[in-house]
Amino acid sequence: MIGYHASHEQFTPSELLRLARAAEAAGFTAINCSDHFYPWSERQGQSGYSFAWLGAAMAQTTVPFSVVCAPGYRNHPAIVAQAAATLSELFPGRFAVSLGSGEALNESITGEKWPKKDERNARLLECADVMKRLLAGEEVSHRGRITVEEARLYTLPKDPPLLLGAAVTKETAAWMGAWADGLITVHQPHEQLKEVVDAYRQNGGAGKPVFLKVQLSYARTRPEAVDGAHEQWRTNIFHSTVLADLNKVAQFDALGKYVQPEELEGMVRISADPEEHLAWIRKDLELGFDRIFLHNVNRGQELFIRDFGEKVLPGLR
Repeated sequence: MIGYHASHEQFTPSELLRLARAAEAAGFTAINCSDHFYPWSERQGQSGYSFAWLGAAMAQTTVPFSVVCAPGYRNHPAIVAQAAATLSELFPGRFAVSLGSGEALNESITGEKWPKKDERNARLLECADVMKRLLAGEEVSHRGRITVEEARLYTLPKDPPLLLGAAVTKETAAWMGAWADGLITVHQPHEQLKEVVDAYRQNGGAGKPVFLKVQLSYARTRPEAVDGAHEQWRTNIFHSTVLADLNKVAQFDALGKYVQPEELEGMVRISADPEEHLAWIRKDLELGFDRIFLHNVNRGQELFIRDFGEKVLPGLR
């Protein structure tokens, strides 16, 4: 499946709803989004609530959806489980949740002290366990890094949604292999990407689905693609250890001031040539991804959806 990434950080929910319908009509066969409280820059400028949007978007389309979120802070894991159960009952077999350790930008709004990575991972594992038990119909009480008191979901789907792990590094992917129902990661140089996928599969993830999110910038000309990526995505190219600990939009924008357009090349696939994008995706598919989500990071979504529907997706079927 080649999917479309719906960026809540860049577009209003109503605009994303229109784009999701257009993506399905153009031939994209899945849709992914992420759950943010803030965008990564003032230029992106939006941040609708993903779980509210998902109900509307799934009702107006027929493809499977997934969302990346970080339970245990802004969203209690019992509430994430309830939302996932509701969407899965409404739209059987079409919903998956990807669980990550989160970013201070989105999760520190509760005023809770932001933990270091190892503590966030431990908290994530507790959340995943609570969610699995709730989705299995258990009554759950838990007292640890998170607290749950006699919670039980009365509305359950026939089949529970997949709870995937969201990982960027091979170390996190290996750790997730034992407990996550699948993996979602982001594109990086091919050999490093292979290491992430192999680490997951070799540590308990063999036979489970693996998803990839690709960040690209497509436009009519290469200069337009470069400018669009730099204008919208230059705050997002830093290592995850940096991105996870900044808690203000202004901090991201301050870092972005020093990023030159050519520095985006390693993190964003920039090209005005559909054939070049097609070749990149074919190379990704060699690693056996079940779904690849394409995120055009610039503002030109209609052009991207139309041209990829006509010139890229047919070459992947």
